[in-house]
Amino acid sequence: MAATPDSSSAPVQPRAVFATTHWSLVLAAAQPDSARAHAALARLCQTYWYPLYAYVRRRGYAAHDAQDLTQAFFLRLLERRWVADADRDRGRFRTFLLTALQRFLADEWDKGRAQKRGGGVPHIPVQLDSAETRYGHEPADELTPEQSYERRWALTLLDTVLQNLRAEYARTGKGELFARLSACLVGGRDTQPYAELAGLLGMNEGAVKVAVHRLRQRYRQLLRDEIAQTTAQPGDVDDELRHLFAVLAGR
Repeated sequence: MAATPDSSSAPVQPRAVFATTHWSLVLAAAQPDSARAHAALARLCQTYWYPLYAYVRRRGYAAHDAQDLTQAFFLRLLERRWVADADRDRGRFRTFLLTALQRFLADEWDKGRAQKRGGGVPHIPVQLDSAETRYGHEPADELTPEQSYERRWALTLLDTVLQNLRAEYARTGKGELFARLSACLVGGRDTQPYAELAGLLGMNEGAVKVAVHRLRQRYRQLLRDEIAQTTAQPGDVDDELRHLFAVLAGR
């Protein structure tokens, strides 16, 4: 169904702000022996498992060991209540996670005391079966393990924002509009084939430009919202945005 430049092209209405930030998830996960703790940690795992897995691989561990390590690390976060030590006023959550993983590698696994996956411990739903396939498809580079973690954190964050934006458009019946316009999120305005898109969508060119502008605005807002979930203070968002783009630029 072609989109038209009427009320259907109005800005996508944002969802009610999701009150549970990553930091409040951390606090929930720190509570002992609760279903909420397991659910909170599971959500954190879904977001951060791959950057951490890639970091372990860059440290020189084989694929099967990296899978065991990543699974065991998240289990230790819950079992040992390491997340209770996280202090939102001391830095970014991604930095806390990396530091915790580094300590885990040094103090737990390398001493031969880490528990292999499947050993009667609660299941943490990370997609380790596809981890090595995903890792193998990445281009070779000269990044350090820490730089690799930062880059994958940045890419994971951007992908999360894109998926959230796609879901917003789909919920309001504008999935096709998003599919056609999503390529306009990158590149300069003067390089976008607005006339071609107008023909595909049954819109005039001016309406396409407006729809792209709104799409970009909403993407920027969702990106800021997502970053705000991982920082301690609202004023940290701009610093974190600059850091994200520096990471992506290889600086």
